[in-house]
Amino acid sequence: MIQALFDGILVGSVLSLGAIGLTLVMHILRFANFSHAELLSVGAYCALTFDAILSAVAPPLQTLIGPFSMSFALALATIVSVGITGLTAVLVDRLVFKRLRATAGPLTLVFASFGVALIMRNVIALVFGLHSQRYSDDISFAVMISADPLLLIKPDQVIILCIAVVAMAALHLLLNRTTLGFALRAVAENPTLAQVNGISMPSMVRLTWMIGGGLAAVAGVLYGLDNQLSPVMGRDLVLSLFAAAIVGGLGSVSGAVLGGFIVGLASSFAILLLPAGYKPAIPFLVILATLYLRPNGLFGEAR
Repeated sequence: MIQALFDGILVGSVLSLGAIGLTLVMHILRFANFSHAELLSVGAYCALTFDAILSAVAPPLQTLIGPFSMSFALALATIVSVGITGLTAVLVDRLVFKRLRATAGPLTLVFASFGVALIMRNVIALVFGLHSQRYSDDISFAVMISADPLLLIKPDQVIILCIAVVAMAALHLLLNRTTLGFALRAVAENPTLAQVNGISMPSMVRLTWMIGGGLAAVAGVLYGLDNQLSPVMGRDLVLSLFAAAIVGGLGSVSGAVLGGFIVGLASSFAILLLPAGYKPAIPFLVILATLYLRPNGLFGEAR
């Protein structure tokens, strides 16, 4: 039981990071971006690429950080991938969504996001191949924390939790302690009134994509540390990300964080009751339960 609790928290921390960007876009730009999950893949593979480049240019950077399978090269590559993934999200918005926002409705944007997701997924498969890859071939052995009840934790899982918490804390400070954060929240609440008060809507849109893309990159790397990288990892995670955003309430950052942990825990505990083959259906059941019991989510507002 306690092992399922820890695994659920671990999965939930990654889902929370991915769901934050999704809910920001849904709240500020008013459409469901199904291509957001592919940004996790973009971030993960960017880190893989720059990890290889940095390791080739500066071999000492291949040194592992403590007991973790994350090297100094991968840590630096993750920082680079955050910027590149954020810029990728801005570029996609400039090329696709921005044009459609001016001429089409939200439903058209949703269909366009399906197309963008398909393109991004296939480009990744074309460049990196369809086979799965790992950041490190070193085997990370789990350490027994407790024998009764049994609790096994891998060192990588500790650093995943730590990085996820730091990223969420940094976002909380940005939104609640900085002028940019206040401006972003003002645009989310009332775009027209925010522009009347001098807030630049285009700048806030770019900031939204940068934050969402950057957090998606971190989530992709953390997912890759505990799993294998695959071109379809975004497709596999998209339903869980939407479930987290819907459970928390569309537009609520804190709700997305809580929703991610709820979906992660639900998926983890479901394995104790159901065959593992039913695990992919759990986020869908969570969405149905939320829409039936609380249509606006835990922190969402009625529109």
